[in-house]
Amino acid sequence: MPTIVCFGDSNTHGSDPRSTGRLGPDVRWPGVLRRELGPGFEVVEEGLPGRTTAVDDPLSPGRDGSALLQPILWTHEPVDLVIVMLGTNDLKVTLRPDPARVAHGAARLVDLARQSLAGPGETPPLVLLVAPVPLAAPSDSAELWGFDERSIELSRDLARRYRVIARDTPGVAFFDAGSVATVSRADGVHLDPEAHAAIGQALAAEVRRLSRGR
Repeated sequence: MPTIVCFGDSNTHGSDPRSTGRLGPDVRWPGVLRRELGPGFEVVEEGLPGRTTAVDDPLSPGRDGSALLQPILWTHEPVDLVIVMLGTNDLKVTLRPDPARVAHGAARLVDLARQSLAGPGETPPLVLLVAPVPLAAPSDSAELWGFDERSIELSRDLARRYRVIARDTPGVAFFDAGSVATVSRADGVHLDPEAHAAIGQALAAEVRRLSRGR
C-alpha cells in the first residue's frame, strides 16, 4: 500500500477558522485525500499548528519543520510520497519575513526529504511541494495570529518561488493550493471546510498522476 505523509501546519492540522477547535478528520484535506484515493493508499497526517519551514520561532518552540521532517519520515517508512505544505508561519511579523528565506526553507525541506532515503527499498521518497493558500486581509483575530499587511503581500509570492524549486529539483512536483482555494474571511489565515475539500480533491488528482508516472 503506498504511504503518503502530509507534512504541514495548522492548515493541515485542520484548525477551525471560526473557533479554537479542530475540524473533523473527514473534513480536513488529508482526510479528503484519503477518501478520494480509496483503500489502496495510506495517508498519514502530520500537521502541527505554528510549524515553519526551517525557522526557530522563539514564541512557538518546537515548530521548526527542518528539525522534525526526517524523524517523522523514518517513523512511517517506507514513505512513497511526502506532501509538504508550509511557509505561512514564516511570514509572521516577529520573524522578519522574507520570501526568499521562506523559499530557501522550503528547498531545505525538499532536500531533507529526498536525503532521508525513507522511501521503498531505502530510496528517496517523492515530494509534492505545495504552495500554501495566500493570507487574506487580516481581521482582528488574524492580527492576533501575528501577521500584517506585508505578510499578506509576501504570501502571494510563494507559489512562484516554490514552482522554481520543484522545477529545478529531481523527484519533486509542485502544486499551488491557492489555485483552488482561499482562506476563510473569518480570520484571514485558516481554511474552511470548503477549502479543505477543494485542496484534498485537487491533491488526489496530483497523487494519481504521480503514481502513474512512477
